[in-house]
Amino acid sequence: MSVYGSHEAKIYYVQESTYGETPTNPNMLGIATAENVEPALDPGLIKVRGIGSRDLKTIRKGLRHVDLKVAYALPSDAPINFLQYIQTLSSLSIEVFYEKTSGIIDLLHKGCRMDKVTVECSIEDIIKATAELIGQDLAVSNSKITGATYADYSGAVPYHESYMQRGAGDGSGLTAVERITDWKFNIENNFKRVPVIRSTSGYLLKYLQERHRVLTGEVTFEFESKQEYDDVVNDSEFSLKFGLGGTNSALFKYCKWEKVGTPTKIEDLVSLKAPFVARDVVIS
Repeated sequence: MSVYGSHEAKIYYVQESTYGETPTNPNMLGIATAENVEPALDPGLIKVRGIGSRDLKTIRKGLRHVDLKVAYALPSDAPINFLQYIQTLSSLSIEVFYEKTSGIIDLLHKGCRMDKVTVECSIEDIIKATAELIGQDLAVSNSKITGATYADYSGAVPYHESYMQRGAGDGSGLTAVERITDWKFNIENNFKRVPVIRSTSGYLLKYLQERHRVLTGEVTFEFESKQEYDDVVNDSEFSLKFGLGGTNSALFKYCKWEKVGTPTKIEDLVSLKAPFVARDVVIS
């Protein structure tokens, strides 16, 4: 059997009803536009030393860390179907499998919750997202999920189908801003793995608890207005709405610029980079 290639890999997900349990006969949805998928499994080894030897006395498994990172283009068929889980905090079963006619390697990540996501858009490109998820357990198999059905969302959202609007801090009075070349935003849930001492499956976390949320981003403007400098000087609060394709968007409310800069170089146009921080976000 030859080595598996990326063209033989696929990733699918389904929302769980019970944390850490894959639904029976699930309807799996695919991320067909995935550009990079990184499953990772860390057994959290406990390394024990003792007198009488320079080497380890024993190695025992500790808390199992299940991680998954996926970079993908937002599918135009359903731009936020996967992205929404950074907001809903629902748990997912995510299946990554590598398939040849001669065999399958299946990695089923259970109890996954989206910890971090970055979404970005640049001119002459498509809207892309990078999501980092934390799971509870990983099942390894040579076959796909029994009774599962599989469907893929297709398409991609180009930059000219996006937009940015600015309004009052509460999200009202939004108007288009049309001097932007790049934007990105980040959402971090800061999950904490919580294990407990128990008689069975003590090597698996029992809870995956969200903590403080961090909402940040950065917008790059063509420098043709002093608006952002005025915002900083006047300590202005505002909202920013980013178009994600179709009728979907991400609305960041109660924002302030963290810094405004206009690097100026000879033989080049001047751009303005403005990172922001927000107090609330609505993805819809």
